[in-house]
Amino acid sequence: MRNLKVMAAYRGTAYHGFQRQSNAVTVQEVLEKALSKVLNEPITITGCSRTDTGVHANQFCFNVKTSSKINCLGFCRGVNGELPDDVSVLSCEDVPLDFHARFDCKGKEYVYKMHCSESKNPFAADLMLHYRRKFDVEAARKAAQYFVGTHDFSSFCADCTNVSTTVRTIYSFKIEKSGDSVIMLVKGNGFLYNMIRIMVGTLIDVSEKRLAPDDLNRVFYSEEEMLGETAEQS
Repeated sequence: MRNLKVMAAYRGTAYHGFQRQSNAVTVQEVLEKALSKVLNEPITITGCSRTDTGVHANQFCFNVKTSSKINCLGFCRGVNGELPDDVSVLSCEDVPLDFHARFDCKGKEYVYKMHCSESKNPFAADLMLHYRRKFDVEAARKAAQYFVGTHDFSSFCADCTNVSTTVRTIYSFKIEKSGDSVIMLVKGNGFLYNMIRIMVGTLIDVSEKRLAPDDLNRVFYSEEEMLGETAEQS
C-alpha cells in the first residue's frame, strides 16, 4: 500500500465546494472518478480542507492510498488526461502511510480579490468581486488587524452547527491595492463556513462608514467575555 500526497488546483465556479455531496457536483467527486480510472481501483481521497461553493484553489493538498505501482509522473499525466479543464493535478509524491492531508496541515491561506471600479472587468468574471465604489484601504487595514489572533468567530460563520468549536486563529490579514484591484491575503489555522466572505463584507461596511474599525474590537471582546463566563460556570 502506498500513500500519495497530491497538490491540485481548480476553478470552483462549476462546483459546490470540494467535499463530496449527494445532491451536487463537487471537486472531490470529479477527482475520485479520474483517480479510480487511472489507478484501476475504487478511490476515496482525503482533502486538506472543505471549500465553499464557487471558491477556487491555487494549491490544494489531498492524499490518497493505493496499491497501484504507477510512478508519480505517470500518475499526474494520467489523472490530468481524465480531468476536465477546470481541475488539474500539479504534483504527486510518496509519503509515509500515516500522512493525513487534513490533520497534518499547518495552515491555510485565502486570497480574496476585488475589482473596484464602476466598469466591470471582463477578465475577472468569477475571479474577483466587482465593487463599484472606492474602497477605503486604510480603514479596512486598521479593522482587519482585529481579526488577527485567536478569537471566537461565531459572528463570522453562516452555519456553525457542524463544527465542534468556532474558535480559530488568524496569523495575518494583509490588504494590498494595485490600480483598481484590492487583494486580501488571510492566513490562519482554519476557517468556518463563509467566514472569509463575511469578514470581507464587514470590511466593506467599514469602508462605507457603516462600521468604525474599532467596532470589531468590541465584537470580539463581547463574544470572548461571554465565552469566558460560560467556561467559569461549567
